[in-house]
Amino acid sequence: MSSDLLADLTPGGDAVRMLDLSTTDADLLCVVAGERGYSCALADLAGCHDKDEFLARMAEALDFPAWFGRNWDAFFDCLADLSWLPAGGHMLVLLNAADLQQHAPESFDTAMAIMRDAGAVWAERGVAFRAFVSGSMPVPG
Repeated sequence: MSSDLLADLTPGGDAVRMLDLSTTDADLLCVVAGERGYSCALADLAGCHDKDEFLARMAEALDFPAWFGRNWDAFFDCLADLSWLPAGGHMLVLLNAADLQQHAPESFDTAMAIMRDAGAVWAERGVAFRAFVSGSMPVPG
């Protein structure tokens, strides 16, 4: 894992980064996040083929509160809140995202957009928020 990735844990910039990470790399990112006073949630999306499963895995990884409504609006609301995870910044590490991207591309795109929007909210507050998404297929550009 490159040092520039670790240097990128600051407020602002693109909140979502697509890259290849091993489980070891993901664990290291969470250790570094903790050392910097950030929360880190790790979610394995292997076999995740739809929106409902994605939201369930994110709710578990981030320990969403009972009021989480299991829809896109509630996903954004939780990501923009995270008051139950007090920290100086927040990081999400999503492994094996290619299954969701392949089987539910609209849900994948919506999830990425919501994470970017949440990142913008956190950046306005001067707080770092990053989602590292691994195992995703190349996004057409």
